[in-house]
Amino acid sequence: MKVLLIEDEPKVAAFIKKGLEEQAFEVDQAYDGTFGVKLALQKEYDVIILDVILPHMSGLEVCREIRKQNPTVSILMLTALGTTDDKITGLDAGADDYLTKPFEFKELLARMRALNRRGSDNTAGEKLTIADLEMDVVKKTVTRAGKPINLTAREFALLYYLLRNKERVVSRVDITEQVWETSFDTGSNVIDVYINFLRKKIDKDHPAKLIHTLVGMGYVLKEQLEA
Repeated sequence: MKVLLIEDEPKVAAFIKKGLEEQAFEVDQAYDGTFGVKLALQKEYDVIILDVILPHMSGLEVCREIRKQNPTVSILMLTALGTTDDKITGLDAGADDYLTKPFEFKELLARMRALNRRGSDNTAGEKLTIADLEMDVVKKTVTRAGKPINLTAREFALLYYLLRNKERVVSRVDITEQVWETSFDTGSNVIDVYINFLRKKIDKDHPAKLIHTLVGMGYVLKEQLEA
């Protein structure tokens, strides 16, 4: 796995880099936001680990710049800013996951591997459709009514799960376990945030809505709810 680590604290960066290299990961490093963006756009990475508080450009700015040109690379924000609002801001900027400091290194590894698995789905030749929405799993593309839709790696993974389970209600627990492969705090609204991201990209400009909420039950992807 090729990893880009954008972290300005030397001790933290050295700790992460050493740990990842011991796991046979290939790690490039940047100590400020500007150089981090440059590396991210010059090379291909499986996962980018990104601090929020950085010299020259904040991690949020870095994330937005990367997303403009690479909507699918997996981005994991790693920061001491750990409130729910901080997490939502990071996810809204385009991050796929958010881990707060201090952290257990084994959790960092688990989250990175989960992101990488979602980004390298091995269902070769598979296309998933519902109504005029189509996902090409191999090419990692999504279109609706023939128009391309740019999704982050996490949004793609969430839509993939919904498509694989179309017309079946999936709970928030199902989604956290199958898409994030972890669990959130009881009060977390990360799933709701990502569902809203998808709605804005997939349903907003179309009269026929595909993503529906069943209060107290979860979500379902279908052409229309039964009366």
